[in-house]
Amino acid sequence: MHETEILCITHKHPPSVGGMEKQSYELIQGLQRYYITHVIAYRNDSNKVLWFLKLPFKIMKTLKKNPGIKLIHLNDGSMGVACLWLLKRTTIPIIVTFHGLDLTLSLSLFQHKILPKLKQYAGAICVSEYTRSEALKRGFAHDTTYTVRNGVDLSLGKIPVNTGMVQMVKEKYAVDLTHKRILFTMGRPVKRKGFSWFIKNVMPLLDKDIVLLMAGPLRNHPNKMQRITQRITDKISPTLQMILGLNSDAVQIVKELSNNENVHHLGRVPFADLVQLLSLADLFIMPNIEIEGDEEGFGLVALEANMRGTFVLASGIEGITESVIHGQNGFHLPSGNATAWADKIHELLSDKNKLSILSSQAKDFVGKNYSWDRMVEAYRDIFDRYIGNAHVNN
Repeated sequence: MHETEILCITHKHPPSVGGMEKQSYELIQGLQRYYITHVIAYRNDSNKVLWFLKLPFKIMKTLKKNPGIKLIHLNDGSMGVACLWLLKRTTIPIIVTFHGLDLTLSLSLFQHKILPKLKQYAGAICVSEYTRSEALKRGFAHDTTYTVRNGVDLSLGKIPVNTGMVQMVKEKYAVDLTHKRILFTMGRPVKRKGFSWFIKNVMPLLDKDIVLLMAGPLRNHPNKMQRITQRITDKISPTLQMILGLNSDAVQIVKELSNNENVHHLGRVPFADLVQLLSLADLFIMPNIEIEGDEEGFGLVALEANMRGTFVLASGIEGITESVIHGQNGFHLPSGNATAWADKIHELLSDKNKLSILSSQAKDFVGKNYSWDRMVEAYRDIFDRYIGNAHVNN
């Protein structure tokens, strides 16, 4: 029977959908195999601002009710900011996971006033070596800053492929894929993803039978907050949009969609459809571009594509290079080089047999190297270094 108690605090958790939400869920599920795991999580069932306002009360109530808690884990940097007060209320070691943007946010107040305080926590776990290097640049201690890469749900690879997907896409999404070669990508329409860049610069260079399918949230017209931020100077707007979680590339994507009939944005799609679209695609693309202060910390979607038997082409920048290993589960391409992207796409799509072999090898590679179990074991190893005597101050 597990005796050691820990507390996990997260505002990124199902039923909300996303890479961080999935990582949070799988981590907590896995930790429950080794510890009595208490959880305070935002589950999208109340106002999030109110949830944060009530958070100190919930934390102190949990700690006092469970005096045996030996370690606290905060699942991203924003939780670290929200819980800085806790450093004065307990000697329990607190570990924070950093995903990328929660370290690199290009806001002077954050970088010079808030971030230095995050170094006071007992330890930092980064989702990639790239993210760890960014932490070390900012003065985090070498011996208490760790790297634990995210995992992927290996069961994705066991879901049967729907051989009728071409017809389903035609009926449900009004997109005819008959005799088409398919590129697929997904994610929030933010500039660092490079979606509008790819549509504008790469798609015109591709053969006419190559189509790009996209999935994710997208408004055909900017909402009120987006219209406000568009009026702000270019220097301020990107940072403000990142802080508010706005879709900084949405307007440009909508514009480019109207100029290219071979690009189809499907909007938000159900999980069952998403899984099948990943398998239907010939290639999955991650054409990220460099946006200062908004770097990609890892890139979980690449691993999900691999588990569905699809090879990945990705910009060889930032944390992407640790989810997509060049020559193993994908190829790195120079960010912003449209000709290089078009040439590699044509090369791979011209030899279906070779691409099939690469895709199969990629799936095997990811299955052996990126399981959630491996991630959980690494967290456990780190947690056990810190667990000891601790108490709550009165």
